[in-house]
Amino acid sequence: MNDKLVFLGLLYFVQGIPYGLQSSLLPLYLRGAGHSLTRIGFTKVLYFPWVLKVFWAPLIDRIGTKRRWLVGTVSGLALTCVSSALLAPDAQLWGVAGTLLAMNALASVQDIAVDGAAVGLLKGRGELGLGNTAQVVGYKAGSVFAGGGLLAVIDVAGWSWMFLLLTFVYAGVALFVWGAPVLDEDSLRSQQTDVSRRGGGQGADIVRPWRVWKKLLAVPGTPWTVLYVLTYKLGEQGAVTMFPLFLLDHHMTARELGFWNGVIAMAFSICGSSLGGVLLAQCSIGVMMRRVFVLRTISMVFQSSLLTVLEPSPLMKGMAVLSMSIQHFLGGLITTLTFTTMMHCTQRADESVQATHYSFLATLEVLGKLMFSALAGGLVDWLGYQVAFLFFLTLSAGTALHVWTATITGALREHPLKQPQ
Repeated sequence: MNDKLVFLGLLYFVQGIPYGLQSSLLPLYLRGAGHSLTRIGFTKVLYFPWVLKVFWAPLIDRIGTKRRWLVGTVSGLALTCVSSALLAPDAQLWGVAGTLLAMNALASVQDIAVDGAAVGLLKGRGELGLGNTAQVVGYKAGSVFAGGGLLAVIDVAGWSWMFLLLTFVYAGVALFVWGAPVLDEDSLRSQQTDVSRRGGGQGADIVRPWRVWKKLLAVPGTPWTVLYVLTYKLGEQGAVTMFPLFLLDHHMTARELGFWNGVIAMAFSICGSSLGGVLLAQCSIGVMMRRVFVLRTISMVFQSSLLTVLEPSPLMKGMAVLSMSIQHFLGGLITTLTFTTMMHCTQRADESVQATHYSFLATLEVLGKLMFSALAGGLVDWLGYQVAFLFFLTLSAGTALHVWTATITGALREHPLKQPQ
């Protein structure tokens, strides 16, 4: 089990690096250069490859092996970093945007392959909880490394050396995956053999993809899970995206935000994700989700109240850091619960479409966050921080009600997982 956790955690770590570069480093850079919140919000379009990944997931399910896809994508990320090191961000902003887009495209393909490997490797509720903790914690650790830690590297060594460092990180992980024995597990090998045995029917599915979509939607629990993953982060995502920019406008410098929001708050997020994995082995997921979503709504009330304070002070900075830390802690806990719910649902699907099914749910999860993040800046420019955050709070409360209702109606009750044949 430890080998599985290290393998998954490392891959999700390097997968989180592009997100950290774009979500933490780029907004502070653009806001410091005087760009509007609306324009900063529209940089979220660089995440678009994550929305498209569901369309090429069936090919990754059926062509090649997980090892080859993982080695190929991680090696591609290393080459992209070499290209980024040759750019000057002040004079070649569009080139930087292009390299970030390429990194997101490669990371999204890697995500499909590693998710498919995780579905085959993790067995039982205990492994699912720990495996999804490794997934979320690894991804967020990569985000912290890129969005917080690399700010210090830029200050000391500059843009080019930062990306050269990332090149060596990706190259080392590619070598690790090439020789990783965990991909030789009998469970994965039998799954790939079964897929090959039925290759003729699946080839027809590639030509007629509606057959795949029909299989995906027929999996028990999928309709509720689809609605949930599209909406569960809406209010939180608006607050997490815009509150640091409010602080940049009124209370903190970019360097302070890089530390408090890029490192400390994300450390709380990792703690929340880790706690989620521990609690999942002991508690009902429905009861946990109901309680945590209510706590998240309360934390957003606290954060929204801070928007009325415009004069900088040590007390305000302390309250802001506390607010961001609580919000990220609860967000990390919710993310682990959500990805475990998604994997529970996927493991009830036929093995031939499991990676595609999980990628389908993960794509919708990204789509829900991406669309709202792109619009959040425009809402703040139009309505102002206070009114926009009231809207974010309303969305968060609505999601809490949706989850609470599901625990009563039975949509979140425990289901027996599909047993491997």
